[in-house]
Amino acid sequence: MQHVALLMVSLEGGGVQRSMLHLGRALADRGHRVDLLVYKAQGDFVDSVPSGIRVIALETASVWMGRLHTIRAAPEHLIHLAMPILLPLKSQGTLRCLPALVRYLREERPAVLFSADTYLNLVALWARRLAGVSVRTLISERIHLSSHLQYGAKRRKWRWRFIVPLIRRTYPEADRIIAVSLGVADDLRTLGGLPPELVTTVYNPVVDSELAKKAEASIDHPWFKPGAPPVIIAVGRLTEQKDFPTLLQAFAQVRAQRQARLLLLGEGRMRRELTALGHALGIAEDMSLLGFTSNPFAYMARAAVFVLSSTYEGLPGVLIQALACGCPVVSTNCPGGAAEILEDGRYGRLVPVGDPAAMAQAILSTLESPPDRGLLQKRASLFSVDRAVEQYLEVLFARN
Repeated sequence: MQHVALLMVSLEGGGVQRSMLHLGRALADRGHRVDLLVYKAQGDFVDSVPSGIRVIALETASVWMGRLHTIRAAPEHLIHLAMPILLPLKSQGTLRCLPALVRYLREERPAVLFSADTYLNLVALWARRLAGVSVRTLISERIHLSSHLQYGAKRRKWRWRFIVPLIRRTYPEADRIIAVSLGVADDLRTLGGLPPELVTTVYNPVVDSELAKKAEASIDHPWFKPGAPPVIIAVGRLTEQKDFPTLLQAFAQVRAQRQARLLLLGEGRMRRELTALGHALGIAEDMSLLGFTSNPFAYMARAAVFVLSSTYEGLPGVLIQALACGCPVVSTNCPGGAAEILEDGRYGRLVPVGDPAAMAQAILSTLESPPDRGLLQKRASLFSVDRAVEQYLEVLFARN
């Protein structure tokens, strides 16, 4: 059995965290020793870590110590380190765990190190350099980087513009790079100038028997009483990337034509803005921001339509989860894996990004003529945990 270290930012509620926990559980169930290395051992999934997995909160060094280790790790890239890492007044926090990760690799000597975040990917590769140990290091890209540079990280956009040269010079050191969708893989090869054979696509582990059990759980919410208007649901962090304002505008158009309700599950910095927009659009009485829930599946299973309104994604696990719950879906045809999941619209309507009118029409059409739920669940089974884990095992323990 092998010793595997999974590296991620935190245990906050999110798709990356959920998929890494799925992978960790599957590895532990197969007898592997699993360490979960986190920059912050806090978040909504703290109590969801499977037994048998050791959680290690990497000690954070000072900003200057983190930067010094970065320079030591990649002195030949000093000019490219300057703008995204060395010069910003506010340091990228995950870089401060580089010294601790170096110590961990020297002391624990895992067989495999697998990371899941753009900055942590760099940290993982630099840590292996500094530790001077033999550890198979795999990194994964979970976002469509070109779109992230174009639309996302607005408050840190200038810093992200300078990350590409580091990706081009550092990512090739990985033993393998895993992309969560074909779209992400193609984008990464192009943007990073990476050898095609270095990048492998493995869909995230999403669907398992636990999801089905949770979908059957009862929920105490008045909107799901018999005879109530249909509920449209969305799940995700309340951030710019998810583009919930477009969804609210679309729902206002739906609500002008028929009775319906909108339920948002998730937390984030845009809560106040979305609440205000709901009042401005006159839909506040039929809209609810429920916050984070560890079991969104019970709501998905009872909703009339699930909507993904994102400007870009990597592989939107919530879209797969909705299909697994038998919930009809509407999604933006955003860069990333949405069209792959829905097979270009066969399993759910695709609409242009940022188009409330098209989204409203797709929602109305889906409410009027919903697809067969069994067909949706069959599609979701292609993204099962067992299927993904077998692919991960091949990649994690293969020898190049």
